[in-house]
Amino acid sequence: MALQAVKGMNDVLPDEVARWHRVEALAREVFGAHGYREIRPPLLEVTELFERSVGDTTDIVQKEMYTFENRSAERGDAKRLTLRPEGTAGVVRAYVEHKMWGQSDEHRFYYLGPMFRHERPQKGRFRQFHQVGCEALGMPGPGIDVEMLSMLQQFLTAAGVGGLYFQLNTLGCPTCRAAGLAALKAYFEPHRAALCADCQRRLDQNALRVLDCKVEADQALARGAPTVLSSVLACTQGCGDHYRAVRAGLDALKVPFQENPLLVRGLDYYTRTVFEACSSELGSQSAVTGGGRYDRLVEEFGGQPTPAIGFALGVERLLMLQKDVVSARGPELSVVVAEESARSSAMVLVQGLRARGTWCDLDHSGKSVKSQMRRADKAGSTWVLVLGGLEMQAGKATLKNLRGGASKDVALEIDHIQAVIRSATPGAPSANP
Repeated sequence: MALQAVKGMNDVLPDEVARWHRVEALAREVFGAHGYREIRPPLLEVTELFERSVGDTTDIVQKEMYTFENRSAERGDAKRLTLRPEGTAGVVRAYVEHKMWGQSDEHRFYYLGPMFRHERPQKGRFRQFHQVGCEALGMPGPGIDVEMLSMLQQFLTAAGVGGLYFQLNTLGCPTCRAAGLAALKAYFEPHRAALCADCQRRLDQNALRVLDCKVEADQALARGAPTVLSSVLACTQGCGDHYRAVRAGLDALKVPFQENPLLVRGLDYYTRTVFEACSSELGSQSAVTGGGRYDRLVEEFGGQPTPAIGFALGVERLLMLQKDVVSARGPELSVVVAEESARSSAMVLVQGLRARGTWCDLDHSGKSVKSQMRRADKAGSTWVLVLGGLEMQAGKATLKNLRGGASKDVALEIDHIQAVIRSATPGAPSANP
């Protein structure tokens, strides 16, 4: 029986990778222009990190995490480890562990990489999935909220997402949220028996989690529930002013948004602004990305009080929205060996060009010149150089352009060949991706 990938773990094959490269390059370009720097936390973290941050009432912690005992634990090692289900907790842990608040008042990070959740695989969702995310720490004002959503709009538009709009809500702070939570619990209590078993438990632990339930009957009940918005807008700690400023800023930048007082997101660490970026082209599963503020998380991890906001977007779901096809780049040069006596010299030439950053292909099969030429064309090579005894003896050969350009006679010298290729292909990449 042939072995297959673990269910929900998806292969990304070479023909698809060019699209991933484009998304990753776009993320680095757009986020870098806004002052974000890349950070790379590990895939494996102490389980407690997610229990404390994501929240032990969430589906992620209760049902979806890949957690296991550390069988080779040495003194000081954690007993339970978890493959990261999301990125924010690891970034905040790194920020606190390395005392990064002492380096600057403000930090902006982005990350790219795989996450792991044991959930039912569905369209655009896998058990190993990939996220691009940003975290901005040290900025309490509404301006960074507005800037982050505007940056997301720029990124998603450039990535080809159509029908883009944001859903927006505020969860306030613990002070103003208390009254809203009490009203929520009072609303759902008479309907407790009609709620799913998970929501019956959530009602006692964190009534906001009921609003995030995916069971249709519970969603129908939630649509008539009171929200925390009225208590937030009257908050004496400034939560209402913060939310009004965010809305005004989005209007000023013409970032499309809809208020959704039932939006709570699936994690317990959020405060004040929460949002989702949605596409009308995705149907019922419209969310492309989401995030919000988590002004208390750094302090809960043992760091200095630090306001923060972030988001994460799923790369697989983003790629679903892209209708264009990105062709993989072919080699700049294929070297065809016409006679075996020229193979050693061809290898020296090819390795020298590769060391200078020219992407070269060399056939090692010993097939005919005609077969090697077909291989070069199929690979997408721009140039072909045929080497036999006569070329080696003369110290020169013809660079044949397979893409309609003029052929060139060249000396069999690395610098000369590379210069001809570069001059004929302005802006050519300097290395194999």
